[in-house]
Amino acid sequence: MVMKIPFVDLKSQYEQLKPQINTRIDRVLEHGAYVMGPEIAELECQLSDYCNVRHAITCSSGTDALLLGLMAHDVGPGDAVFTTPFTFFATAEAIALLGATPIFVDIDSRTFNIDPKRLEEAIQRIKHSGELRPRGILPVNLFGLPANYDQIGPLAKEHALFVLEDAAQSFGAQYGNQSSCSLGDISTTSFFPAKPLGCYGDGGAVFTDDDTLAEKILSMRIHGMGQDKYDNVRVGLNARMDSIQAAVLLAKLEIFDDELKKRRHLAGVYDQCLMDLVETPFTPSGMSSSWAQFSVLSDHREIMIEALAEQGIPVQVYYRTPCHLSKAFGYLGYKPGDLPITEDVSSRIFSLPMHPYLDDGIATRIRSILEGVLHRVSRT
Repeated sequence: MVMKIPFVDLKSQYEQLKPQINTRIDRVLEHGAYVMGPEIAELECQLSDYCNVRHAITCSSGTDALLLGLMAHDVGPGDAVFTTPFTFFATAEAIALLGATPIFVDIDSRTFNIDPKRLEEAIQRIKHSGELRPRGILPVNLFGLPANYDQIGPLAKEHALFVLEDAAQSFGAQYGNQSSCSLGDISTTSFFPAKPLGCYGDGGAVFTDDDTLAEKILSMRIHGMGQDKYDNVRVGLNARMDSIQAAVLLAKLEIFDDELKKRRHLAGVYDQCLMDLVETPFTPSGMSSSWAQFSVLSDHREIMIEALAEQGIPVQVYYRTPCHLSKAFGYLGYKPGDLPITEDVSSRIFSLPMHPYLDDGIATRIRSILEGVLHRVSRT
């Protein structure tokens, strides 16, 4: 019988943190402030310190964090926001929900993040067309690796655009001496359970050093409140984080750095073990990834996925259908071939199990399976 390993092992993590998590949840049950309880302020303080950002504002999900970030910049109909097509749908969905237009820009073939050269070309194209107002850039730190903010930042400044960092997958990553969640005018993250730092439901956070933007976001998080929740000074959202999710995150933050070290160690083992069989991830100098995923490329993806599954090793594909080719964005008029690097990567990429509770032997197991696949392929 083949023993199946978990793609993400939340059970082992809970067993390690069970006393701390249960104690913190019990405190919430005792004081009864289930929404915006004292755990919220405590968590926001710790997140702010961890990322070295003036304001950390928790919210109900990573998607709502993106919406709050865009709304803080008054994004709406007629606005163009430049982003990557190679991401989870929520990134571009948030732009569209506000009536703005996502402008998809092809990716770098090695990092899978938005390509600054193509970004500049897209900005110039939209400016010259005059049909939309270029407003902002929404880079995604895919799989835990920050985008190229050294080039994105100057482009944004040159064209008077805001930068909204989508760090849903990259909490804990480093960009030089800066932390992920501090690289945009506003930055956002997700605490979905499968993320490097995840709660036990939906949750997210918005980060900024700008006091004025923070004040707007705090208001919009609770229906555009002013002095109190019945003094509505703007249109907002119901985007509060509940106290139990904050309690879980506070417990998990205690071991987060240790878990990051384990993720980075496993990524190094994977790389050394598999680099001659598949194309392994590239990390530019001066950056570190939080390794939300360990994603590889192969022309034999489907055969490899099948072989791994037969041996109890789960695999995920992020993302088979790029955003620009999704049915929901058909109204934008993109067609196959428009963003060739994204489309090539989406046809060859797959992600291996990645979490802190795997031992090094998993890489050896995977190597053996992939070697068998490539041997069979070479004989046909």
